[in-house]
Order: sequence, then structure tokens, then C-alpha cells
Amino acid sequence: MATFLFDKIIFGPVKSRRLGVSLGINLMPVDVKVCSFDCIYCECGFTPKTRTKKAMLPSREEVRKKLDEKLHEMKADKQLPDVITFAGNGEPTLHPQFAGIIDDTIELRNQLAPDASIAVLSNSTMLHKPDVFNALLKIEDNILKLDSAFDETVNLINCPKNDYSLDSVVEQFKSFNGKVIVQTLFVKGSLKGVVVDNSTEKEVSAWLEKIQEIKPKQVMIYTIARDTPVNSLEKVSAEKLDAIAAKVEKAGFKVQVSY
Repeated sequence: MATFLFDKIIFGPVKSRRLGVSLGINLMPVDVKVCSFDCIYCECGFTPKTRTKKAMLPSREEVRKKLDEKLHEMKADKQLPDVITFAGNGEPTLHPQFAGIIDDTIELRNQLAPDASIAVLSNSTMLHKPDVFNALLKIEDNILKLDSAFDETVNLINCPKNDYSLDSVVEQFKSFNGKVIVQTLFVKGSLKGVVVDNSTEKEVSAWLEKIQEIKPKQVMIYTIARDTPVNSLEKVSAEKLDAIAAKVEKAGFKVQVSY
């Protein structure tokens, strides 16, 4: 199916299913995806295995300048965002100046859009880096991906590019002491003849055990809503998402469902 890339550093604002009116920040190149995962459902398509040229990331100074300009424009129009969201063409925490960019964003937010929160949508692969971890502690919405409690399912759905230890990642989640939002995309279908489904009873029960270990302030669950690079994937039904949400609530956690 058709997928797309974000062609700007600052994009939107867009109406987010989960976050409200969101002004996006893309720290990756505008012409290629750069990510430590290669999720089979990613709206940006697959991560290129080889590149013909070096991927060019925007500088910290360029990001600050573009965000400053956009927030001034939105303030003049009296249409400030609900949230400033780091997302885009890959994993934002891969940017070598990520921590400094977060500091700049907090400063500009405080000056120009004090009611907006700051969110980072991350696949959780860089949490072992102290500067990334500490930067995520500074923002309001530290949204981290956990699509399964089983390494084999993570390898099937998320396709980590480097060594990935689910146990280590869960320990890092726990180190946030509740200042974390767990985000999970539920999907079903097949991939090269292999069944894909992280919404089964076995999957959900094991995943919920991890949620109880992590003790997040919120859980976000959703399913595919846009085109994916694998055309044999299907949405998980609203009924099933509601059933999963009910289990999360029964375990004592706030949950947000996006269909």
C-alpha cells in the first residue's frame, strides 16, 4: 500500500487521534526514513536497507528556528496547539542533539505556548542513553512503544535493527517511576505466510503483566488507520480494543482507545 514521508521539519498542526491539535516536529531527514525499528505497519514505509547518500538530519539550531517561527505564526493567528509532538520519519531519539532540542522546545513552549504539552513518540530503543532518558523525564507526555510482551512477536512486528532485549526495555520503562505512557498498536494479519496477531488472549495477558510491572500513568491502545507497507494486515476490531481497554482499566490504569 501507499505510504508517505513528512516533507518538513515542522509539520501540521494536525488533529491527532490521541493528542488533540498537534504541531509535529520531525528530527529525521525529509526524504528518507531513519529508524531503529522497521515496523510492518509503519505509515512511513520500510526503513531503507541501503542508502545512496548520507542521511542529513536537521541541526539543533535549524529545529529551534523553524519552531520559533511556527509558534509565533500560530500565536498571531490565536490558534496555538494542544501539544508539540516529536514524531516524523523515524525514531526522534536517534538524533544526536535530541536532549538539547528538548531543552530548546521547553523554552519556546514556555514563552509562546505555555498551555501546550510536549510529547515524544518513541520506540523505546534509545532509553539506555542517559541523555535521552533524562530528556524524556522533562516532558509531559513520554509516550513509549510496547507492542508485545514476547521477543518473537516484537521481532515479527517491529523488526528491531539492532540487538533488542524486551526485559531490558521493560526495566527502563520501570525506571521512569510512572512518568511514562505506554503506547501499543494492535494488529492482525499475515506476513510471508506467518500469522501476525498481538491481540490474542495469550498476547494480551502477557502484555498486561508488563503493564502492571511498569505502572504507567496512562496506556494508549490503537490499531492501524492509514496505509501500511504490508498489505496483508488488518485493523483489530473496535470490540476487541474495547475488551482490552476494559482489562487495563480493571488492572487500575487509565486507558485511551483510538479506533
